[in-house]
Amino acid sequence: MPPEAATALPKAAHPQTTGAAAAVAPLLVELFTEELPPKALRRLGEAFAAGVAEGLRSRGLAEADARVEAFATPRRLAVRVDPVAARAPDRSIEVKGPSLKVGLDAEGRPTQALLKWAERQGAGIDALTRASDGKQECFWFRSTARGEALDASIPALLEQALSRLPIPKVMQYQLADGRTTVSFVRPVHGLVVLHGARVVEASILGLPAGRTTRGHRFQSDGTIELADARAYEGALESRGRVVAAFETRRARIEALLRERAAALGASLGDEEPVMALLDEVAALVEWPAVYAGEFDREFLQVPQECLILTMRTNQKYFPLFQADGRLLPKFLIVSNMAVDDPRLIIAGNERVVRPRLADARFFFEQDKKTRLADRVGQLGSVVYHARLGTQGERVERVREIARAVATLLGADAALADRAALLAKTDLLTGMVGEFPELQGIMGTYYARHDGEPEAVARAIAEHYQPRHAGDALPASETGTVLALADKLETLAGMFGIGQQPTGDKDPFALRRHALGVIRMLIERRLELPLNALVDAAFRAFGDRVSHAHAELETFFHERLAGYLRERGYTAQEIAAVVDQRPMQLARVPAQLEAVREFSRLPEAEALAAANKRIVNILRKAGDGIGSAVDRALLAEPAERALADQVARLAPQLEARMQAADFTGAMTLMAQARDDVDRFFDQVLVMADDERVRANRLALLSGLRHLMNRVADISKLSR
Repeated sequence: MPPEAATALPKAAHPQTTGAAAAVAPLLVELFTEELPPKALRRLGEAFAAGVAEGLRSRGLAEADARVEAFATPRRLAVRVDPVAARAPDRSIEVKGPSLKVGLDAEGRPTQALLKWAERQGAGIDALTRASDGKQECFWFRSTARGEALDASIPALLEQALSRLPIPKVMQYQLADGRTTVSFVRPVHGLVVLHGARVVEASILGLPAGRTTRGHRFQSDGTIELADARAYEGALESRGRVVAAFETRRARIEALLRERAAALGASLGDEEPVMALLDEVAALVEWPAVYAGEFDREFLQVPQECLILTMRTNQKYFPLFQADGRLLPKFLIVSNMAVDDPRLIIAGNERVVRPRLADARFFFEQDKKTRLADRVGQLGSVVYHARLGTQGERVERVREIARAVATLLGADAALADRAALLAKTDLLTGMVGEFPELQGIMGTYYARHDGEPEAVARAIAEHYQPRHAGDALPASETGTVLALADKLETLAGMFGIGQQPTGDKDPFALRRHALGVIRMLIERRLELPLNALVDAAFRAFGDRVSHAHAELETFFHERLAGYLRERGYTAQEIAAVVDQRPMQLARVPAQLEAVREFSRLPEAEALAAANKRIVNILRKAGDGIGSAVDRALLAEPAERALADQVARLAPQLEARMQAADFTGAMTLMAQARDDVDRFFDQVLVMADDERVRANRLALLSGLRHLMNRVADISKLSR
């Protein structure tokens, strides 16, 4: 389309559909592949379905509300869109040309500008019409663009959809001709494209489209000829022993697991790891069946976290638990084979899991031969960060911060120091080397074995908490101290070398660490000043890094605002408190509740507006505003009354602040409303007399300080 077509046109100039709608039917597209990567399968299936649907809609072959069904199994990606037209509706196109003033000369004959424009449209002068564009009369060329045919569009549409898939790693492979090389996530061996019952003639990845697919690798009836697009999942299930839809298959597996666990008087354990494993096994099987296996009870002498991780990570089994959370010597297998007699399948899995559990027992027994304290020296040879030194150096910094935090909190500094010394030593053990997810957990077991104090043993595991959003906080005092110290060391170190998060990039999880500190301070109500914690963290680095105190404190306050938003506070409420950069974060929720209570008072809006006015006046007045008010210079009754009110309220408000009665403090300020209103109605702040003006500014400065002790109420002004 020429440039003129892109010009903003009146309503009549926009493309319109004409003529009768083309025949419609469901469209099915399936790629039959070799085994797809299980961790990417769900995303691949959703992305493939979305890409095909978008391509159809953009070409006018499907409406925005067309139903889109995604199918994904270990050996196929498929989508069905319903309805889809065989041909998109024709479009009426109107293109605006030159105005009559430009297109016609004085005698009314076509100018060269009009002739050339008409030639570009492929039209004669007689084919042009005249109409107003809302401003002036112009020439127009009206034509009908034939809608795209589905058959002609499919190849490009599918190519585009495949090019946008979130493929973790592309494979190159040769086609059957031995010469042609194509690229995809896995080799593709079959292509189905059905529009209703009709095969759409198309070719993709070197394969012609047909109506034949294949079912389960071992339990299918063989190749399956699909009668039409609607028969897809039914034919695969009845003849191919394949549950084609990922979500349907996942739900079936979950139901089978819970049913079998209940029959055994057991549970599947914590929901989060169960849900993650469900996603993975749903991507490994096409026809799920669940069987129960057992392992030798003697393995229960190994910490159950090791056994659980071995079964879930290496074998994709679902461990079973007693009601009290203790591991049972049983597990559930999600098999891809539904058979009448599963004894061979069960025996095979039991045989496979035994050496895995034996490895875990070996690591555990070997690790216990060396005390954690004897591993400390080895941390000096483990690089933590090229610019921040070794793990040994890091441990010394964490120890110093932990002692400082414990002192501020009134906790046992010796226990915190010992826990900090040993916290990273389990990184050197065989078990954690095999399963990094067990760091901290294994340290606790080994510390108990070594006879370390229970507070130290617990702190080693707890110092990683919270590991993610919503995770539990450390439960013990020493664990909390060590968790704060560990996270503060990471934050100060990375900020000190300029490795702050940028955009969506946060390779050192600094946002998570900051949120962890915030949660501990607030949810554990720890009266620890943020600036004192930041000072302690940077002090531990000495001259090794830049001391970016202000930047790190700002980062904390930004994360604090996000944390509070998720807890339901409004932007105005948060700004009123957080913009003042509070250092006692434990008090912030109480301050916010006080702001809410204040906002409900009838005097709130007037006082907030007055506060905002005071802020603007003082800002314009600049620096050098005094704090002392000379009563001899208070000439107006309204300013004397306000000064008296400020003097009366100041000690009362201070008492409430000392008692952390923030709601009482803010409510107290409501008593000043009438005096504030009269002051602004009757007193000229910027008086000609310099001394009077300065005295009134000092009065307003004192009033602002009083009003904003809890929060900056000017932020509440609409």
